[in-house]
Amino acid sequence: MSTSTTWLKQWTPEDELFWSKTGKAVANRTLVITTANLTLAFIVWFVVSALVVRLPQIGFQLTTGQLFWLAAMPGLAGGTLRLVHMFLTPMFGTRTVVTFSTLSLLIPAVGWYYAVQNPETPYWVLMVLAFLAGLGGGNFSSFMPSTSLFFPKRLQGTALAIQAGIGNFGVSVVQFVTPWIIGVALVGGGLLGSSQTLTKGGATSQVYLQNATAIYIPFIIVFGALGWLMLRSVPIKANFREQFDIFGSRHTWSMTSLYIMTFGAFSGLSATFPLLIKSCYGGLEGAPDPLTYAFYGPLVGSIARVLAGPLSDKLGGARVTQWAGLGMLLSAIAVPMFTTPSDMSSFPWFVAAMLALFFFAGVGNASTFKQMPMIFPPRQAGGVIGFTAAIAAYGPLFFGMMFALAIGRFGTPNAVFYWLAVYIAANVVMNWRMYARRGAATPC
Repeated sequence: MSTSTTWLKQWTPEDELFWSKTGKAVANRTLVITTANLTLAFIVWFVVSALVVRLPQIGFQLTTGQLFWLAAMPGLAGGTLRLVHMFLTPMFGTRTVVTFSTLSLLIPAVGWYYAVQNPETPYWVLMVLAFLAGLGGGNFSSFMPSTSLFFPKRLQGTALAIQAGIGNFGVSVVQFVTPWIIGVALVGGGLLGSSQTLTKGGATSQVYLQNATAIYIPFIIVFGALGWLMLRSVPIKANFREQFDIFGSRHTWSMTSLYIMTFGAFSGLSATFPLLIKSCYGGLEGAPDPLTYAFYGPLVGSIARVLAGPLSDKLGGARVTQWAGLGMLLSAIAVPMFTTPSDMSSFPWFVAAMLALFFFAGVGNASTFKQMPMIFPPRQAGGVIGFTAAIAAYGPLFFGMMFALAIGRFGTPNAVFYWLAVYIAANVVMNWRMYARRGAATPC
């Protein structure tokens, strides 16, 4: 196998001799580097969800509705930018796309670093920065199709689950790291800015909210550079127009609906889980700190995605999707039982029901990505993966909007979970008829 600076001259992963001699090493190196960059992308995409619960505590005058809208904006941008990213890899190649997409994360990271240090920052500026955080969300729809091109079909379920699952850990990382990293001065002498006074329950403390993004800036620079130095691109090319052929297949639309069910719910609930905890339990005596618990949801979903990849390779993606959908359905029905508490006794049950929803969504995230490469040829499979991921990335936008509307009108988020249950049930039926039942026309 010979290479140029950017493009590989040959790539035939289904050839076992080529795979064992050369392909496996290159593919695994690409998987490691791209996954590291994808994790950073998810961190930046979801950093707003970790910041919004702190903004009122340091002096920002924002309503509950405004906070939910801030949490929703990265979803709007992520979904929209994924519609662009889905075309990029066949046009410019893995090396170029991964490198420059990662370096673009510096824009929201630096922007939020400055914005949180001034409580007088206009709301419209915060909304713009929240939208720009969606640059991280966009990367998924070029990184994942790229990875699918490097691996043979028999290993794509595992490879894509590892990449997406570890990438999804970025959500948990940012929600776990933020509470403690903002409590220390990263650099002495105030070089990274002065502290802010945080007021909670009548008590005050000094925090450095700018640390929530400052800590990731060096990693963005280093990982972006590694992408340029160590990645190469598979020679599967197509121009913008040629890639539209995926929209003529009904499977593109059915798989999009299934991925909205799984990743749309995962991303939407990940972005809004801290605010959901605050809305349902924040006014009670002994109310929990939302970020103490919120990171568990994305963590559980990410672990489930990694584990379900090999399972989907073994059992078949459609079968695993079927069980994941049924689990999501029961979990979505259970959550509203614990959203209107009178005391903290029901909080563990609320968290348990939400974690079950995250778990089954994570399983479905992996299994649907196994289905797509089995249905479509490599280049089209990459395009469908990118498109389905783009549409499902609107999850934070839609869940943020729906929770804001439901809580504003009914005082509870229950209407959202009832709607979600109906949508899940419809998709479970569709998956069974098209892919999972014995004798299905397209078993996958």
